[in-house]
Amino acid sequence: MSAPAVIKVKRVREQAELPRYMSAGAAGLDLGAALEHAIELAPGARALVPTGLVVELPPGHEGQVRPRSGLAVRHGLTVLNAPGTIDSDYRGEISVALINLGSETVSIAPRMRIAQLVVAPVSRVEVEEVVDLELSATARGAGGFGHTGSEWARTEA
Repeated sequence: MSAPAVIKVKRVREQAELPRYMSAGAAGLDLGAALEHAIELAPGARALVPTGLVVELPPGHEGQVRPRSGLAVRHGLTVLNAPGTIDSDYRGEISVALINLGSETVSIAPRMRIAQLVVAPVSRVEVEEVVDLELSATARGAGGFGHTGSEWARTEA
């Protein structure tokens, strides 16, 4: 087994908590809210919540900021641009764009675990424009949104 990738983390706010895995099999590191005081997020409202952390990801990796499933199910609280991407060359503070899709106001407390960070390898590609060449044919073709789902529904029923 190879050594795990290492991310360097710097706290830039006093309230910042280091990200951590909450179980041995967890894919994501929990991120906390680096707030001085709780904030209230009304139904339909959104907020950019600071984590107080700056990270250095290894080259060839990205950070994916994802919702915490418990907050989503219990309160309707989710990450607005899920998954948010942190590029390996970004050195600013990580903030989480939260939205309350629930029917009740949600209180975001200082140090509350608000999202999770999954660090994953990224493949870079070269872009090659084709003008007179046809792209390869597939069974799906140009079928768009819902196309494979409706096909699955017909074959599985």
